Order: sequence, then structure tokens, then C-alpha cells
Amino acid sequence: MPQKITDEQILKTAMRQSAIDMNCCAEDFLMSKNKVVISKENADARRYLKLPFAADLVSYGNNIVASCLPELCAIVEEYISSFVWYHCFETPNMHVLSQKLRPLGFDVCFMAEYWLPDVNKLFSETESDKSRNDFVTKILEPCDFQNLYVDEWSNALCADRKNLDVLAVAAFDSDSKKTVGLAGCSADCDTMWQIGVDVLPGFRRKGIASALTMELAKETLRRGKIPFYCCAWSNIVSARNAIRSGFRPAWCELTAKPIEEIEKMNGER
Repeated sequence: MPQKITDEQILKTAMRQSAIDMNCCAEDFLMSKNKVVISKENADARRYLKLPFAADLVSYGNNIVASCLPELCAIVEEYISSFVWYHCFETPNMHVLSQKLRPLGFDVCFMAEYWLPDVNKLFSETESDKSRNDFVTKILEPCDFQNLYVDEWSNALCADRKNLDVLAVAAFDSDSKKTVGLAGCSADCDTMWQIGVDVLPGFRRKGIASALTMELAKETLRRGKIPFYCCAWSNIVSARNAIRSGFRPAWCELTAKPIEEIEKMNGER
């Protein structure tokens, strides 16, 4: 286990990064009261974010911090003041926000849960020494996975942001030597790397995803970065993998975007 790294330090690192992303202070996430701030561009923000946000609501379990365009601040402040904080991330309450945003050309787009490693669980002997007789793993550097940008590994590697993919772990079938699983992480910001994982359909439910995620998370920590994991609340398979891999929920996030962008995602334009 890397020395001098604790769950508290990991959480504080995540809060500092969220503060950069949202143009607020890390301490704001620990307050009992909600807070609304103006969203601004920041070169140190997570590199896949499109800033400024239309509206982005984040909670680490204490309150809501919202980062918004100036013209949306009043709407969002009224919304997060009207309901208990955790109800603001779910229906039916969320429809209230949607109805207020749509006349201005915006709507709720993304909802996600973010996970951080539990250091003790991640490096526990019972988790790290599981028998893996049917597959072997190997750490890959960028030069090793340039030919792996294919649909099978689209969660582990991102073809649109190849420059951010910095590390991967592959699983090979012990008999055929075929690549059957891949976990990759992208350098989304200076301190934190995001993990994604894929396993071929015929090799799922064998512990490959969790073995890859754990190995990659540990290697990320050894390299002085904080691994994090993200999934939609409805993605039960991914959430189960996070739990088995030694991660636990850290923060949730709701993001509003222009309606035309949402329609484009849905293939309506």
C-alpha cells in the first residue's frame, strides 16, 4: 500500500478538484447550507468538461453546491431551496427544475454517481489475493494499447481523447491468450485519473472486471494519482463492480445542458 495516503486525503483531493471545476471553495461541500456560484472556465478543470456549465449540481452528502450561468442562478437557487438536498437529484422534484429551464433553452442532461477508493479494502489481502486461474493480467502503457481503440473497449479507452489515456490493465484468457477484458484510466485532471472497464460478453461474471479495476486503481495510487470511478445510478452492473473493486460512493452530480445538445445526443438532429 502507498504510504501516507488515507481515505480523508483522497476525499479532500476530490473536493479540491470539484471546487476547481465549479468555481467554488472545497469547504463549500462541507457546509450545511446550499450554495450557488457563477460557473467559469478553468484550465485546471477536468479536461472533458465543457465550461462554463449551464448548471451543475454537486453533493458530497452534506448540501448542494450549484455552478451556473448567471441567467440561471436564480432558478437553480430557488430549486435547491425548495426541497431536501437529495430529492433535488431525483424525480418527481427534478421535473420542477426541467420545467423552469426549458423555456430558456436548457434541460437536465446527465446524472451520475462518482466513487473513490476505500484504501483499506482496496489493499486488503482478501481482496487482492483472489484466485485467478482462468486469466492473467498485464499492466499496459500507452504504447501498448494504441491498437485497442475498438468498440469492445470503448469504456476503457476513449478514441476521442487518446491523449488522456495514460494507463491500462488487460486480462488474457489463460488458454487462448485472447484479450478478454480491459480497464483503462484517463488523466482527466492533474491529480485524478478516471477508470473505465470492459469485459467481453462470454467472459463476464468471472471476477475479471473487479480484478482489473482493483489492479488499475492500486497502480494509479502507486503513481501518485487518485483513481475515481463513475457510473449512472441505473447501471447496477457497474455499481456492483465499483463495490467489489474497493470503491465507495463519494459524490453525485446533475448537469443541465442546452436542449440542442441533448437532442443531438438523442439523435433527434
